[in-house]
Amino acid sequence: MDDPVRQRHSSSFGAAAPAYAEHRPDYAAAAVRWALESAPGLRVLDLGAGTGKLTGTLIALGANVIAVEPDPAMLTELRRVLPAARALPGSAEKIPLPDASVDAVLADNALHWFDMAVAGPEIARVLAPGGILAGLWNVMDNRVEWVAGLERVSGSAAIGPRDTATGWRAATAGLHRPGTGLIARFGSPEQAEFPHGQRRTADSLVATLATRAGVLVMPEPERQATLGRIHAFLASRPETTHGEFTLPMLTGVLRVRQP
Repeated sequence: MDDPVRQRHSSSFGAAAPAYAEHRPDYAAAAVRWALESAPGLRVLDLGAGTGKLTGTLIALGANVIAVEPDPAMLTELRRVLPAARALPGSAEKIPLPDASVDAVLADNALHWFDMAVAGPEIARVLAPGGILAGLWNVMDNRVEWVAGLERVSGSAAIGPRDTATGWRAATAGLHRPGTGLIARFGSPEQAEFPHGQRRTADSLVATLATRAGVLVMPEPERQATLGRIHAFLASRPETTHGEFTLPMLTGVLRVRQP
């Protein structure tokens, strides 16, 4: 994704901030614990925090969290949902924290939006020696037959390679290629997956997919056609047509360490 397209996609979420807060899933607690297990302490920066989906999990696990988010609408929603959280305006490329002030930097469904050539040195600056950088992604488990069908019907704008169990590892591999700012500053990456799930109805799953960047930037006729196609598929499946169901998911984690 070239820079203008990435910028357009990454800046699309603010217009849907309340829907994002309502419909996006939280993160598997086991995945967050794994991300932090070898950090030197529990001072954690939630970078690109959005509406606070990961922030809330970190607080529940006892971390001392600072949330940083560049989009004003997303930041407003985070402060509404988690009024006691410390939440600051800022970005991965310009982090409003002192040097060596956190033990871990976590980014939930956000690391791929960062300009790592700039953000890599900034993240390294705020991390204490031995600190952890981890990206977390909630992905749909398309090893389940009906989820694979949903992926086919939805198209890559709604469910891209990074959004599925069989694709997220390959799709995030480019984040630690030479020249991205990670390899030169952090150790070899580790990846792990943790079972997760989200209780949904057909309507709420459509609403969840409507908060994906690829859908948010669509022309309205295309957007409505895409969401209508998804809704029709869910209405046709016995697993999803009647009331609530569990959407099978995984939380994938990419973890590197500050030397």
